Amino acid sequence: MLTVKNELLQALAACLEKLSPGAGPKAAFESPKVAAHGDFATTAAMQLAKPLKMNPRQLAETLRGELLATPVYQQWVQDIEIAGPGFINIRLKPAAKQEVVREVLGQGARFGYQPESGKPVLVEFVSANPTGPLHVGHGRQAALGDAICNLFASQGYKVHREFYYNDAGVQIDTLTKSTQLRAKGFKPGDSCWPTDPDNPESKAFYNGDYIADIAEAFKAKASIKADDREFTANGDVDDYDNIRQFAVAYLRNEQDKDLQAFNLHFDQYYLESSLYTSGRVEAAVNKLVANGKTYEQDGALWLRSTDYGDDKDRVMRKKDGSYTYFVPDVAYHIAKWERGFAKVVNIQGTDHHGTIARVRAGLQAADVGIPQGYPDYVLHTMVRVVRGGEEVKISKRAGSYVTLRDLIEWTSKDAVRFFLLSRKPDTEYTFDVDLAVQKNNDNPVYYVQYAHARICSVLASWGGDVAVLKGVDLSALESPQAQALMLLLAKFPEMLTAATDGEAPHDVTFYLRELAASYHSYYDAERILVDDASVKLARLALVAATAQVLHNGLAVLGVSAPQKM
Repeated sequence: MLTVKNELLQALAACLEKLSPGAGPKAAFESPKVAAHGDFATTAAMQLAKPLKMNPRQLAETLRGELLATPVYQQWVQDIEIAGPGFINIRLKPAAKQEVVREVLGQGARFGYQPESGKPVLVEFVSANPTGPLHVGHGRQAALGDAICNLFASQGYKVHREFYYNDAGVQIDTLTKSTQLRAKGFKPGDSCWPTDPDNPESKAFYNGDYIADIAEAFKAKASIKADDREFTANGDVDDYDNIRQFAVAYLRNEQDKDLQAFNLHFDQYYLESSLYTSGRVEAAVNKLVANGKTYEQDGALWLRSTDYGDDKDRVMRKKDGSYTYFVPDVAYHIAKWERGFAKVVNIQGTDHHGTIARVRAGLQAADVGIPQGYPDYVLHTMVRVVRGGEEVKISKRAGSYVTLRDLIEWTSKDAVRFFLLSRKPDTEYTFDVDLAVQKNNDNPVYYVQYAHARICSVLASWGGDVAVLKGVDLSALESPQAQALMLLLAKFPEMLTAATDGEAPHDVTFYLRELAASYHSYYDAERILVDDASVKLARLALVAATAQVLHNGLAVLGVSAPQKM
């Protein structure tokens, strides 16, 4: 049907060009708001009426006649109706809709995907500092980042997954101090353990049981291997630097376990410290100073970020000589650009909203050829977790929040991914643990996976080779339910493209739920394994194509498509 649609669009463009030279690019189809009005609609007549000084409805009638005279419209179109002031509604013949079944079965796992272009895109996500386990907010970011990467891959991009983290600084210093106190036998609540909320240092001390686990492993002189580092403890509780390196390696290993439980991998781990040791931060600052985009005031160095739309100028270097946190971000994104990534997407929490203007201002002030609006940002809200009707806020493992691994252990990797992707990233989301383990239609991931498994059960009962279905006669697929299902299958490629352009994987979850509902309606309306061989094969081809699209869509989300449930 995609081929049919392209042929119809080409014929529409030719007719528009004939009526008004230069109007061919206006050829476009949209879906009628009411399904009963037709399969495709176009507003081309209303767009051209004014420049041609014609009544839009009369122009629509003229265009209708031109279209129906073309061979391709005679082959695939049942009728064209004019509605309202000049809407053109196109109703396809059943044979046109049936073509999508052949396309899906012919392309298989590549249906909906564009050819590889080699165009690079870097997606930075999770990027959690190694100071504790990954919480559910990181889980939302992990699901978003991985699905967005898969969407870009579906459109032919060469995707680079990157995890950026701070392996030095105040948070790592506090982690080290917390671990050292635990290693020396102290614990939260002891007189030496900061507990005064008015004490700035106390806010950063880590009280979770995982700190005690790190301390015990350190004293045991354990060896730790993470994806990006390896370290062996010397057991000396007074060796601050050794504790620091071991604690970072230990927590990176813990985060790796979380990511592995989520079936997630990264192509590169980028260290904030490397921006300093490589001289990139200093080079970025020198460039901003040389470009006249900074000034000194009150002993600090300021960026003229208001020149680039920020609400106020920002401090770059504080009185004590240290840099504010957005400065290495500017250096990091210059590095991304210089590494050849003209397309960059950052997945971050909404608490990072304030950094966007200053990072982009710094990049423009650096004047290294980076376009305005670079990089793209996808911001997400945190996640509430409800279990047994009550909000869960504390994990024994983490001490103060629910971890990603908690959520996976309580439910499943598939449920966590699907649920966390089922809403727009910037909307509040409540993860209902009890719903995520239910095996009924109220559970959205179960509903979609069950549709796939139900089809696999039908195909298993048939017992034939699915490859045979690619060439069967599909003319029996004429019922309203079959027609609706085929139209929905045909929307999959365009949905993937739109979801990629909008960096919106929630669109995929919406589509899959709609497709599952359409299949269940079809299954309830028509028996598939009937005695008539030709009818049976046609219906088997349709459901096999549906299973393939369900599989392809779930794969984009990183969710499995089970054959049995």
